[in-house]
Amino acid sequence: MTESDFNNTETTQLVAEFRDVTARLKSEVGRIIVGQEEVVEHLLITLLVGGHCLVTGMPGTAKTLLVRTLADALGLQFDRIQFTPDLMPTDITGTDIIEDDNGQRSWRFIPGPIFTNVLLADEINRTPPKTQAALLEAMQEYSATVRGTQHIIDKPFFVLATQNPLELEGTYPLPEAQLDRFLFNIMLGYLPLEDELTVVERFTSDVLPKPVRACTNPAQILAFQTLTRQVPVSKQVGRYAVELVRATRPEDPSATAKVRQYVKFGASVRAALFITLAAKARALMAGRYHVTTEDIDALAAPVLRHRVMLNYFAEADGVDIDDVLRDLVEQRIAA
Repeated sequence: MTESDFNNTETTQLVAEFRDVTARLKSEVGRIIVGQEEVVEHLLITLLVGGHCLVTGMPGTAKTLLVRTLADALGLQFDRIQFTPDLMPTDITGTDIIEDDNGQRSWRFIPGPIFTNVLLADEINRTPPKTQAALLEAMQEYSATVRGTQHIIDKPFFVLATQNPLELEGTYPLPEAQLDRFLFNIMLGYLPLEDELTVVERFTSDVLPKPVRACTNPAQILAFQTLTRQVPVSKQVGRYAVELVRATRPEDPSATAKVRQYVKFGASVRAALFITLAAKARALMAGRYHVTTEDIDALAAPVLRHRVMLNYFAEADGVDIDDVLRDLVEQRIAA
């Protein structure tokens, strides 16, 4: 599809709805969540491309409140799972029970909390790999298998998972295969002083903020996902995205000095797919019908930071993944 294809009446109307809805979503979420505009934008991009998001942040940074508020503003069914070491796969997928109806016994499936639209997987790294694998099927296949029967999860379906970077004892780090399923890894940091003062004033007064209003519905979100995929990407920008991802691999000729020195494994082709999809949503939210290299650069860190593995030299020198990615993007821009 080209930019001229957006001029037909039906698509033009849908684009106008897209802009109106995303603006109202940001406004509604902003009535509860102070600051964090970039985080909110990244979460919206996740939903608009049908992806899943990993949110990493310290305790008390409003991770749970942010996800719940966004789900309410989207008008979607919301459910939350508090992941613990004793959580079993059937605790999230559901289970079959035997019912007795006038002497006739039959199996009946009781859906678990995974059968929702927006699933908050709280502290996902605190549950064993077997339970994590059950969530992986839902994220990838939009289904859950119980006793050999596959149960379909209705779309839209988003997993917004949180993890606490502290207290790593007793946790189960997510395997690379599951990390790769997340579109973004968003780092939720502390607020600036003035924003933190606003939070304290807003939530300690006798008049609490009014609940957010739903701005959209499941059918409209699915239509927006289709629209997002129709945004054109030029061959030049597409090549730029692929070359950026390839430059994270230390064996690639285009890798920077920091990548060759500090990276053990680079990002896979799925990273190129996801960064291009996310860039389409970012462009459309900005009112553009085409993707630019600036869209790719802006999304490089959240798309790549959980897909690039550093080596022990990075740990020894105190270099983190964002340092490596920042240097990579700066050198790509300079070139």
